[in-house]
Amino acid sequence: MTQRAGIDTDGPEPEHEGPVIDAGAELDPVHPVTPPGTAVRATGLTSAEVAEHVARGEINDVPVRSSRSTADIVRGNVFTRFNAIIGVLWVIMLFVAPIQDSLFGFVIVANTGIGIIQELRAKKTLDSLAVIGEAKPTVRRDGVAAEISTSEIVLGDLIEIGPGDKIVVDGACVEAESLEIDESLLTGEADPVVKKPGDAVMSGSFVVAGGGAFSATRVGREAYAAQLAEEASRFTLVHSELRSGISTILKYVTWLMIPTSIGLIISQLLAEDEDFKQSIAYTVGGIVPMIPEGLVLLTSVAFAIGVIRLGRKQCLVQELPAIEGLARVDTVCLDKTGTLTEGGMDVTELRPLNGTDEAYVRKVLGALGESDPRPNASLQAIIDSYPDSEEWRCTESLPFSSARKYSGATFSEGDGESSTWLLGAPDVLLPAGDPELAEIDQLNSQGLRVLLLARAAGELDDEQVAEGARATALVVLEQRLRPDAADTLHYFEEQDVAAKVISGDNAVSVSAVAGKLDLPGAENTVDARTLPTDPEQMAQALEDNSVFGRVTPQQKRDMVGALQSRGHTVAMTGDGVNDVLALKDADIGVSMGSGSEATRAVAQIVLLNNSFATLPSVVAEGRRVIGNITRVATLFLVKTVYSVLIAALVVCTQVDYLFLPRHLTLLSTLTIGVPAFFLALAPNKERAKPHFVRRVMRYAIPGGAIAAFATFGTYLLARHHYEGPGAREAETSAATLCLFLVAIWVLAIIARPYTWWRIGLVATMGLGFMLVLVVPWLQDFFALQLVGTTLPWAAVGIAAVAAAAIEFAFRWVDRKFPA
Repeated sequence: MTQRAGIDTDGPEPEHEGPVIDAGAELDPVHPVTPPGTAVRATGLTSAEVAEHVARGEINDVPVRSSRSTADIVRGNVFTRFNAIIGVLWVIMLFVAPIQDSLFGFVIVANTGIGIIQELRAKKTLDSLAVIGEAKPTVRRDGVAAEISTSEIVLGDLIEIGPGDKIVVDGACVEAESLEIDESLLTGEADPVVKKPGDAVMSGSFVVAGGGAFSATRVGREAYAAQLAEEASRFTLVHSELRSGISTILKYVTWLMIPTSIGLIISQLLAEDEDFKQSIAYTVGGIVPMIPEGLVLLTSVAFAIGVIRLGRKQCLVQELPAIEGLARVDTVCLDKTGTLTEGGMDVTELRPLNGTDEAYVRKVLGALGESDPRPNASLQAIIDSYPDSEEWRCTESLPFSSARKYSGATFSEGDGESSTWLLGAPDVLLPAGDPELAEIDQLNSQGLRVLLLARAAGELDDEQVAEGARATALVVLEQRLRPDAADTLHYFEEQDVAAKVISGDNAVSVSAVAGKLDLPGAENTVDARTLPTDPEQMAQALEDNSVFGRVTPQQKRDMVGALQSRGHTVAMTGDGVNDVLALKDADIGVSMGSGSEATRAVAQIVLLNNSFATLPSVVAEGRRVIGNITRVATLFLVKTVYSVLIAALVVCTQVDYLFLPRHLTLLSTLTIGVPAFFLALAPNKERAKPHFVRRVMRYAIPGGAIAAFATFGTYLLARHHYEGPGAREAETSAATLCLFLVAIWVLAIIARPYTWWRIGLVATMGLGFMLVLVVPWLQDFFALQLVGTTLPWAAVGIAAVAAAAIEFAFRWVDRKFPA
């Protein structure tokens, strides 16, 4: 059995010159470095010591990232500015008017309840998925290594780490085997930091090469990354253009409401022909419709339902704005290994070079496989094919790194000989123009991955160890294409989303895989080592090409930045530690559930079923949510605009207000509330566009203005036409008919393009209003009674002209102010 350098955790406890740190003693939280002359026990804490720390509360108790608490959800839905306004008005109406004029309050209660229920359902989905996708660090206790939940880590725990593992708490390095940690997410330093025993490790960093163990010195909210996460979580929603756009609209609505409401209250209370209670009822009828109360609710519900739908597909949404970001994606960057291909590989051929004995090569490969405690997919395939030789002993190892593109080890062979070997990318280990490269390119062109085994002449710790290495054998690996990859790429092409394959593999091999998947541009694969470093030139190269090989982790990050500089919204998918930096910088980071802890931690979306085919569903869900909210927001804001304008016209002309609250509750339910709910949940494949506020208001302002003037004109006409008892009800009924017809036409425009159910939805709302007009008890309940034929038909005519004007205005706006 090959022996690895480092501490053998199964053997006897090693001797230390200094005293052993008592795992129950207080560790310095400010300077988490093991003091000189001390050492942490290699067996870790005992069960009794763990219980002691738990009793003292020294556990890694950090908040779950995925969702809000139940109390926050209830508070967020109940205690809103507009709920407070409507609540006060509702209480007033319960005392001064019939129950039908207080219906708007019951609608708000129902809406709030629906919002809370849907968000709680989404929370349950997120929390259950978060448990599945949670990182499970390996902790050594009582000399036994076992995976535990991150929240179960206690102060002083000994945590084992390897490539791709995230450092989950702050600590001090105890064991290190060529350990390299990337701290760029914390410090901005691009190069990995080599760690030795005694060095501090920070939570939020991750291992890129090698392995080891560290002792936890700061846990829970004291840990560096937990402090950063709490800071970042306060600003999570800032990146949501939709939410910030709605907040902006609500701010302007509030400013408009205050002076208009004050004017309306004064004008109605001074009206001579109304009693006090009737004046209050009409005043409330003017204020309530100004509030787009359903818009915020519908946004929350649409997001929540999106989370639930994606959860059913084993897709964990770690940040809600990610759903919105998906709708805006126009470029998706794909890592080949683990995304287009499955994680596993098979060795299909071993080709000895330069007359090397194949049996000897097999021994070398077996020893190399055993020298790495955390093998990647390529090395795992070699381990499966070539078992370890017992005579060889590893004296030094160099773990694989995506930046280096090779790994290595020095062995003491059974006969006393010592040799150093490298295994990695042939085009990195061999000089340009080497005759072996032509043969390797031929294999790569078939979509095969080729590794070169080379014997090094120098020492393993020499940075130039690869120079002068003698080629010994080629290891040919077959990559398994994901069966759903071609269909997924075809979906992106149909949806006008550009797919860019950026892989660390050989460019020819990446080209062959992309070609098998019929990816446009696969024949023009670019070797990333030839890419310019200038961001503008790199951006142009990315615009012109689709497939890139030999990309370093830093280049992946630079590529994402270059695409973003051209105005693209970029999604990045990946599963390896070499994808972390790019995932973090992308607008949307998507990780495979089987990916490294570090990739899952920085990604906003985790595909827990490891299925690349889930991505189209994820993008489609984002487009459905955002596209539909943009669509129905127009309905709500047209109502706000016409309500404010009608109230302003009433104040200016000193006439009685047109409607009672019950009339506008009926109109809102039939032309906005019910249809908006169905439209918000309908399929929508249109890519979301920026400038939400401008795109919504360019329709809402002309639509609302035309509706207001048409309705107010009808009302003034009715005031001159009707006289005597029942005149007020007849005037209100004519104005209500006109406003309903205009509003239903706005709904008909918003519902386009028509499908059978959309036409049925608009027709059903129209039928509902007709029932109110013809059924006697509904006429009484809603105080609607059309008197005569002259004014009702005049109202229909005015509404028809207004509908034509809205149709013209919307088309003119499309041409004059394109989105």
